[in-house]
Amino acid sequence: MAGIVTIRARIRRIAMAAAAVSALVAHGAHAQEKPGAVAGKISDGVVRIGVLNDQSGVYADFGGKGSVAAARLAIEDFGGKVLGAPVELIDADHQNKADIAAGIARRWYDADKVDAIVELTSSSAALAVQQLTREKKRINIVTGAATSELTGKQCSPYGFHWAFDTHAMAKAVGGALVEQGGKDWFFLTADYAFGHSLEEQTAKFVKSKGGNVVGQVRHPLNASDFSSFLLQAQNSGAKVIGLANAGMDTSNAIKQAAEFGIVQGGQRLASLLVTLSEVHGLGLPAANGLVLSEGFYWDLDDKARAFGQRYQKVTGRMPNMIQAGTYSAVLQYLKAIEAAGTDDADAVAAKLRAMPVEDAFSRNGKVLANGRMIHDMYLFEVKKPSESKQAFDYYKLLATIPGSQAFMTVEESGCPLAN
Repeated sequence: MAGIVTIRARIRRIAMAAAAVSALVAHGAHAQEKPGAVAGKISDGVVRIGVLNDQSGVYADFGGKGSVAAARLAIEDFGGKVLGAPVELIDADHQNKADIAAGIARRWYDADKVDAIVELTSSSAALAVQQLTREKKRINIVTGAATSELTGKQCSPYGFHWAFDTHAMAKAVGGALVEQGGKDWFFLTADYAFGHSLEEQTAKFVKSKGGNVVGQVRHPLNASDFSSFLLQAQNSGAKVIGLANAGMDTSNAIKQAAEFGIVQGGQRLASLLVTLSEVHGLGLPAANGLVLSEGFYWDLDDKARAFGQRYQKVTGRMPNMIQAGTYSAVLQYLKAIEAAGTDDADAVAAKLRAMPVEDAFSRNGKVLANGRMIHDMYLFEVKKPSESKQAFDYYKLLATIPGSQAFMTVEESGCPLAN
């Protein structure tokens, strides 16, 4: 009888073990179906962030490796882990080509298990990657592209736009400069969609403040000789010459404007998209008198200075708004994972929209329903060499444009998420 009992006990133990194995297998299958729901609350035990931008072309100084350094600082400041899982950073050069950007992003998502992509210089690349992140249900936070379409008609539940956009730049430069006496404008515009949009939006704000557009001229992308275009602008008699271009086009136009003595002749040169990096490359003798807008300047306050000095120790230069914005975006993404208790994209996206943004880049920032992070924008004038007291002491503040005025509302943006 004792032998029979022993056999029955063994059978029961074997049955229980089999049930336990079946439960584990079922749990594993369920976890594979729902990658955000595994134990530990981090999908594969690691949070991976990719910086995807131009690292070798016309926008290499715009963000480039400087944005990678800023993202790394954000991870270090957060402690290198979130919810107990390590945070890894990878980066790649998309060469300003939308197809290359989308191909890298797809490989990152499918093979490398990247959770979020940031920076995304170049509007075409950013729009392509944002469409992919919508399909893959991953997060993208754009700091390096300008188009307001990212949070407009092409907005995404998983897409966010951080540092600036064409609307904010146009309003900061066009609207605020008219209020300071720059009423008559002539536009020197890059002849493609980005330049046309920037000119159109700036002209709207110029006119809304009582200013006038007296003329415009279009130049090809990557132009080397701006002399004929600048001569037309100079002869127009406009108070302000607006540069609706970016990258090397802007730098070349500013250099040649200095040779023409445009600022010295009494006209104001206003760039609608230029950063501290380009000003540094140009030097104050060529860039002084230039009016521009950024969403960040390292010498604005104590928080900005502290970050700027740390960044300079790593890179040898001060950050511009794209690089500081990338720091902010990565830091806020990690904060959102911590607040959500998971790296599940839907939960993290909800926290990104709910949490205030307060860091070295932003003061009292907030994210709207369409993914647009609103923060103050600033109108600056580049100093004369005699006014600069130290390296990278390049700007004097002309005006502050509150974030609620600088950026479109969700309703104005045309984003379907408004509904």
